[in-house]
Amino acid sequence: MIELLTWLPFVLVPVVFAAVIAVAVHTWRANRRRVEELALWGMQRDFEFSHEDSNDLDRLDFHLFTLGDGRGCENVLTGRWEDMPVTLADYWYYDEDKSNGRSSRTYHRFSVMLATIAAALPHVRIGHENAFSRLVDKLGFDDVQFESEQFNRRFRVHADDKQFAYKLLDARMIEWLLATAGPHCYEVHGQWVLVHSKRLPPAKLTTLLPAGKGFIGKVPRLVWADYGTDKEAGS
Repeated sequence: MIELLTWLPFVLVPVVFAAVIAVAVHTWRANRRRVEELALWGMQRDFEFSHEDSNDLDRLDFHLFTLGDGRGCENVLTGRWEDMPVTLADYWYYDEDKSNGRSSRTYHRFSVMLATIAAALPHVRIGHENAFSRLVDKLGFDDVQFESEQFNRRFRVHADDKQFAYKLLDARMIEWLLATAGPHCYEVHGQWVLVHSKRLPPAKLTTLLPAGKGFIGKVPRLVWADYGTDKEAGS
């Protein structure tokens, strides 16, 4: 028994090392395959593809881009969809844990779509209600509430200006969000509109495009009238 314990480290170390190498190779191959598939996706739709984010998209002033201890964008696609200029990208951030003398990272990965509109909008973000967000409400950090209880149960809205949130999420916008509710979340700030979900396989990336266009199409005329930089945009 003592002899077995003596030799055990010499057996386990190579096994663990081989497992680490196998995971690293698998991750590298999966990332390479995703790059190739996204590049092909873009070529088929006349989108330009860049593995690197040369425009620092993650520095745009959105709540999503403030999360975690580190973050970045990659696999950026730019082009036009139904005459709407859009940018698609993979976004990630990580939480770092340095407890017990060790450092580890937990990564969170998203697919994002960005578009610009002829407006200067206050910051509003629309996410999905869940058990954690309901707990936050109980602690006193309430989100914006609307007349539709169904909407309040399914969505969570934060706004720098609550009165603007009521203008943006009118009855027509709320009805559209309830009818098309899926994995998508939305943020608006200034001229930018952000749509995001958990990272999607390339074959399902197109779901972000109608979500973004539909959301922009439901922006109320009152918002265009009060915040639009092109007064013909909401006519």
